[in-house]
Amino acid sequence: MLKKLAKSKLVTFAAISSLVIGGAATTTASTADAKGHGKHHSEVKNVIFMVGDGMGPAYTTMLRYMNDDPSTKEMESTAFDPYQVGMQRTYSWDPYFDGGEGDVKENIADSAATATSMASGIKTYNGAIGVDLDQEETKTVLEEAKAQGKATGLVSTSQINHATPAAFGAHDVSRNNYNDIADDYYDEMVDGKHKVDVMLGGGTSYFERDDRNLVEAFKQDGYDYATTKEEMLASDNEQLLGLFAPKGMDKAIDRSEESPSLSEMTTTALDKLRDDKDGFFLMVEGSQIDWAGHDNDVVAAMSEMRDFEEAFKEAIEFAKKDKNTIVVTTADHSTGGMSIGRDGDYIFNPEVVDAAERTPDYMAAEIADGEAVEDVLNSYSGLELTEEEIQSVKDAAQPVDGEINTTEVDNAIEHIYDIRSGTGWTTSGHTGVDVNIYAYGPQRMEFSGSIENSSTGQKLFELVNSDRKGKGHDHGKGKGHDKGHGHGHGHDKH
Repeated sequence: MLKKLAKSKLVTFAAISSLVIGGAATTTASTADAKGHGKHHSEVKNVIFMVGDGMGPAYTTMLRYMNDDPSTKEMESTAFDPYQVGMQRTYSWDPYFDGGEGDVKENIADSAATATSMASGIKTYNGAIGVDLDQEETKTVLEEAKAQGKATGLVSTSQINHATPAAFGAHDVSRNNYNDIADDYYDEMVDGKHKVDVMLGGGTSYFERDDRNLVEAFKQDGYDYATTKEEMLASDNEQLLGLFAPKGMDKAIDRSEESPSLSEMTTTALDKLRDDKDGFFLMVEGSQIDWAGHDNDVVAAMSEMRDFEEAFKEAIEFAKKDKNTIVVTTADHSTGGMSIGRDGDYIFNPEVVDAAERTPDYMAAEIADGEAVEDVLNSYSGLELTEEEIQSVKDAAQPVDGEINTTEVDNAIEHIYDIRSGTGWTTSGHTGVDVNIYAYGPQRMEFSGSIENSSTGQKLFELVNSDRKGKGHDHGKGKGHDKGHGHGHGHDKH
């Protein structure tokens, strides 16, 4: 919602593709290989776009170590490995609005800028949700899909109005305007219809507010509403709002049986979208790979990677059966500067990470709530700890002014797993490395080579229009919805 703008115009892929800052790398289109990945010119009816937030190359490589059977000579592959086709460049373009020409504020991206690049086919500033450098709205591929009559869905383990899903279904000058972004999901229409048919993730705090109850509004408009896995699975409605936490959902390893996994949410979304005669567009995000990276928590990171891998398997299985579905999977950036190996030692011990039964966050919260350090570590760490390691956690748990600093306890437990496993970190923020692209289905080789994230967005636009069979298509000049209010620049760093 854009209060700052005197006028609100929809900047479209067709209008901006020639102006993309940095330029899109040329990719090589080819026919599919003999393994059944689909022909280059095959019709695409359905698009599944999956984002492992923060999932840099070290994360997928570490997952391979985690999947390894040490009794075999070669390391076992991940589910992603057979489908890698290219690499994606991740930088944002974040100039000072009040600085000199070419004065760049940040060129390592946040999730808002990268998601907007992938959703709208442009480069933009950190914090931007579906807006360009002039803070004017850009049409998203989800909006284009809805305009073509397709069903649409957003699935996320964060709150569904967090940066990545928001950039596909909303518009705001700042990712931090969570309430307004949630409002956009309801208020913004495409051809008189709500933009997103299936929304699954966290976020009750933003959808059930004192000033506005969006849950009731969606229900009145015919949506089913679910707050548990059981309710989600029981829904037989094509439109579903599922909110399973006040904000972000629990990490996969900490999740209760009442909450769905990412793969279960993905399967539910596919079941609801698959029967649309015009096809569908579904965005699925493994959100908390990134959150684990910010926390430098290898246990949480691998828990979330496995959750995302299972969802990826579901998407690939669907596409193999359907034949007219493409699955494109990538990351928005890498988080934490994670390394496999540390301190000059040439060893990584995946069994240390695998031993944990809960995240360090979970254990730290239990200790802060008054549980004894030894009891918590014995119950959840999965490790035979030394007295020195136990004492390091006890020291961190010493109250200051009557309160235990949960972050310090969390850090102490994380450090044990880092040292024992051989995991290194360089930052609590993002890094600027290129990230992998995986694809399966018709036209998958459109994503080969080294391409810009904005080029990924442009190619997604082409895919959602690829089944129009000569009708011609306009990427949507003018408004796709009514707007007219918003907020100032500024953003957090996730």
